[in-house]
Amino acid sequence: MTAIQADGLTKVYRGGIKAVNAISFAVEQGEIFGFLGPNGSGKSTVMQILTTLVLPSAGRALVMGIDVVRRADEARRCLGYVSQDLAVDDCLTGRENLSLQARFYGLPRREARSRGDEVLDLVGLTDRADDLVETYSGGMRKRLDIAGALMHRPSVLLLDEPTLGLDSQTRTAIWDYARQLRTRAGITIFLTTHYIDEADGVCDRIAVIDQGEIRAIGTPRELKAMYGGQADAGSPERPSLEGAYLAITGRAVRAERGSAEETRRRRSILRRTRSG
Repeated sequence: MTAIQADGLTKVYRGGIKAVNAISFAVEQGEIFGFLGPNGSGKSTVMQILTTLVLPSAGRALVMGIDVVRRADEARRCLGYVSQDLAVDDCLTGRENLSLQARFYGLPRREARSRGDEVLDLVGLTDRADDLVETYSGGMRKRLDIAGALMHRPSVLLLDEPTLGLDSQTRTAIWDYARQLRTRAGITIFLTTHYIDEADGVCDRIAVIDQGEIRAIGTPRELKAMYGGQADAGSPERPSLEGAYLAITGRAVRAERGSAEETRRRRSILRRTRSG
């Protein structure tokens, strides 16, 4: 079954700014699928449309066969969302954070407890469940954030720059847990990242998006074979995903719309709609 299907997805903001221009792609169930693109390329807008926080101007998007516009409430039940910013309370324990998250989903107390134990085990935090989050490392906080997004057992997990600002060891650990989620729980993962090495090592397939349009889709090996030797004309270097990325998108620095405050606001809106 196709987990995510986008057909002609378009978003035009005020002033005629076309953030996403008639893109189409599909993510298969159980796949780890990544979006790579320069700042302002449209990847955040696609993420917002999939989470039902932004309405598309044209086209449609389906999550597990459910239209995210016409059946938004049903679509949200299929989704877990982890934004760039942490959504955990340092003054609570890990378990208390998950109990709070369970309330947003309207889970009964007994069910919330069992699911909390389940997701804590999935992200490797069982031994620290009753410790205050203020004693957690940055990587542990992020793993707890992911655990919160899994409380309602979603079919699709959306990760927006989940390892931004983390050190290499912690980034590696986060992706190890993501692979375990795919293997143990059969979860489909859709992610955005600026770290090309992450996309290369983690994703089954990658879509390179630029100026609101998908320029290429393929496995890391396919993209490297097609574009990886073109980063520098005549370069004898072995094909790389970075070379492919630069060949597709160019080297110009882009300005990305949005801010951390807007991300926090979107996360708050999503939490409220989950319980509505």
